Amino acid sequence: MFRYYIPNMTCGGCAKSVTKALLSVDPHAPIETDPPAREVRVDSALDESAFLAALSEAGYPDKL
Repeated sequence: MFRYYIPNMTCGGCAKSVTKALLSVDPHAPIETDPPAREVRVDSALDESAFLAALSEAGYPDKL
């Protein structure tokens, strides 16, 4: 499971955009978003770099 901190994910709309970006990498991955904590969790066996790239392209880069 991958966990990302996304400082600019502040609302439900942002969470939907983040989810859409992550599902473009793995359409079957379970995704949990928590806008108040600005956190998203993805359960996938795919390479993490693809998820990081998708988040960045969508305007929601991960901050470790």
